[in-house]
Amino acid sequence: MKNRHNKKRNTAFVFEALSREATVAIIKGDHERKQKVVSIVRKHFTGDSLLKKDLECYRSLYENQHLDQTTSKKIVEAVLAAKRLIDPDGLFKQQTEVINDINKELSPATFNNFVPNYKSLATIAKMFNTDSPKQKVMLENKIVEGMIGAVEDTHLEPMDSLTFTTFTKKFNQKYDDSLLQEQKELLNHYISSFSHDDLETKIYLNRELGRLKQSLSEAVATEEIANDPEMVRKTNAVKERLETLSKDTTLNESTLLTIMRTQELVKEIYDDASNS
Repeated sequence: MKNRHNKKRNTAFVFEALSREATVAIIKGDHERKQKVVSIVRKHFTGDSLLKKDLECYRSLYENQHLDQTTSKKIVEAVLAAKRLIDPDGLFKQQTEVINDINKELSPATFNNFVPNYKSLATIAKMFNTDSPKQKVMLENKIVEGMIGAVEDTHLEPMDSLTFTTFTKKFNQKYDDSLLQEQKELLNHYISSFSHDDLETKIYLNRELGRLKQSLSEAVATEEIANDPEMVRKTNAVKERLETLSKDTTLNESTLLTIMRTQELVKEIYDDASNS
């Protein structure tokens, strides 16, 4: 009899579901709920916790793309070796604790959050848990294919198409196709910073702020904006705000929303220019 995949025991799925929950709370302005998610993440996915080690095993597989086959296979081998060092009984206990905290502090509905890469996470979990050598090899090959394959380029609708009136599973399904790619990347860095060293987040933030400032500088020189003094003033005001943020690259909620709005502004400016 086949073992069914239990997503509540899939460490990466649980973390991604919590990330979605935090994102919805941030956009909705529900600071109390966002803080509950942050508390759960910091409690269970930091330090020397087995959940953190298990999550890193998953991440080494599903966050690597465009790699060559040899490198991908070596990563899979290294991950399987690291996975074997994680005490299964201790991991099961910590998984039970985080499940209980989510049910108590948030809601069991958190586990219904839409996670786009769910199939990949399920495949990885099956590879970790199968006792069949044949199935393990087949799953390894499938994971390697995903690591060397290109990420699908999904068309994203502008952010103004979002209507934050209800925050249900339907919203979660629409959410992934509605945010700009750069906004999704920003949110992922923000959520990940809850449980990881924020050096990587700061590096990303410096790069993204630099990109936005450069885009706005180039936009001011375009005919559409240069001939409109009010647009020049507003665009320069946004640039000044970004300069201020560059001096303190702490990614808090206020900074997050400011950057998301700027990302949308830049997208609209260049879309308007290309359509004119």
